[in-house]
Amino acid sequence: MEQRILGKSGRPVSVVGLGTWQLGADWGDVPERAAMSVLEAAAEAGVTFFDTADVYGDGRSERLIEAFLRASPGAGITVATKMGRRLPQLPENYVLDNFRAWTDRSRTNLGVDTLDLVQLHCPPTPVFSSDAVFDALDTLVAEQRIAGYGVSVETCEEALAAIARPGTVSVQIILNPFRRKPLERVLPAAREAGVGIIARVPLASGLLSGRYTADTVFPADDHRTFNRQGEAFDRGETFSGVDFAAGVAAAAEFAGLAPEGATPAQTALRWVVQQPGVTTVIPGARSPEQVRANVAAALPPLSEATLRAIGAVYDTRIRHLVHGRW
Repeated sequence: MEQRILGKSGRPVSVVGLGTWQLGADWGDVPERAAMSVLEAAAEAGVTFFDTADVYGDGRSERLIEAFLRASPGAGITVATKMGRRLPQLPENYVLDNFRAWTDRSRTNLGVDTLDLVQLHCPPTPVFSSDAVFDALDTLVAEQRIAGYGVSVETCEEALAAIARPGTVSVQIILNPFRRKPLERVLPAAREAGVGIIARVPLASGLLSGRYTADTVFPADDHRTFNRQGEAFDRGETFSGVDFAAGVAAAAEFAGLAPEGATPAQTALRWVVQQPGVTTVIPGARSPEQVRANVAAALPPLSEATLRAIGAVYDTRIRHLVHGRW
């Protein structure tokens, strides 16, 4: 597995990581044994970067990772967690006392003294312009509660604001063939500043796998059912903000562009890791088979002709559908 350095942290991480939202909540039920098998398969396949959050299953995802790491000493996994969603999303809640409480909880959940990386979890936009917030994050580093900090963002403008902060290690942002705006300014700015890019939602909530039809029904406790219009959190987190029926049609066209021997999902992941400035991509997985398929996305680079054809699908079918702020 190719390793890339995660921004200013100096840590090498696998170019294909593992997102673990699905092991906590909001993607249907994942039994504990199944979740552990996913973590085990990822490590066996060379994955060295797990991404989680303190609110994924109210800490369940973090605790599962702790159990895995305790059973697998020396696995060499960098764990990135997130904080900020345990209280109403008001800028005044992003203060040092809360940061200490949240990181202490995550340290307990993950069984570590110092967290590898803590990311603000898509906070309100005014947070990014607050010097006090970033001073507080620097204090957490000085107190050795965390080794470094980053941000998870919804918009390119938020990403650019975070990149301008000298202590920012990484920015996590939605990036996939149906969500391309970060290519214009965010990735070049991150490269210039030495900030890592963690690409999330790389398969547009599964759309780019090519497995869904307009008639596909998801469980009631799956965000692809209850958040299609942003009823629970930012709409962009579900199908990248694309209307499901229109996305299915575009995904069918995209699937036809997969190189011989590659699946549509592997093609989408290869597209992401091929973008200059991307450090790691964090697809989720609910089974060891999905993990191994994701890791197999370390394909030869996509050809220029394939890249142009993928761009044409976006231009003709998706660009006009994507919400303006993305």
